[in-house]
Amino acid sequence: MIAIDAGTTGVRSRAVFTDGRAASGSYREFTQHYPQPGWVEHDADEIWAAARDTLNDVLVDVGLDAVAAIGITNQRETVLAWNRSTGAPYGNAIVWQDRRTAQRCDELASAGHLGLVRERTGLVLDPYFSGTKAEWLLTNRDIPIDDDLAIGTIDAWLIWKLTGGEVFATDVTNASRTMLCDIRTRTWDTDLCALLNVPIGALPAIVPSSGRIGVTSTAAGVAGGLPVSGVAGDQQAALFGQACVTPGMAKNTYGTGSFVLLNVGETCPAPTEG
Repeated sequence: MIAIDAGTTGVRSRAVFTDGRAASGSYREFTQHYPQPGWVEHDADEIWAAARDTLNDVLVDVGLDAVAAIGITNQRETVLAWNRSTGAPYGNAIVWQDRRTAQRCDELASAGHLGLVRERTGLVLDPYFSGTKAEWLLTNRDIPIDDDLAIGTIDAWLIWKLTGGEVFATDVTNASRTMLCDIRTRTWDTDLCALLNVPIGALPAIVPSSGRIGVTSTAAGVAGGLPVSGVAGDQQAALFGQACVTPGMAKNTYGTGSFVLLNVGETCPAPTEG
């Protein structure tokens, strides 16, 4: 199994084995862009190049026959837009740390929309999440809203690239962080998309975190036919990786930020204050 971890400052690909062999890994950093105070951006093509190159490094080291599947974990709320026909991004991705939509979030709260957001998504109105970032992209960049438009988080971008543009999908953990997904139905919410002026048709299909999503394509510059069979946002992946499989168990990750997640079980609780 090869895991691709597309984090905030770099991408790591790592092969792990069930027979006790030592793991094999490769890492590439990518550039952080700060166009204005409070703004943080990434070049999506640079992220893809880091993912492709580290994956190829590991494939050369371990051999294709040793690879059962590829899994992806990623920085969650970072969002970008691209053209599905040309494959070209519409400018840099806006990173989860970016605060440019803080005023917009305040406006939405003042207009009384916090209750809807809390009830459908479990989130608060904050520029951390992808929804207002996507709205900003469509409002402030010359992006045509047509059948070629794709808007997605980094996992969706990597899946699309790895499969040669054949699969446009995200998983439920990443979708849940966009402020556009109803976490109970696990579908894009028409009311929230309308509120933030994000066309549902431009969003990826929401799929389970585990299961066959697609296969790699030689058009991507990697070996073809390798199953992409898992995807999860990095912090939810860490919750599972730390074996918090019983309701009530929690973990805290100290990375670019500090991230506390708790397993609430099979029933989605009502949102609470704080």
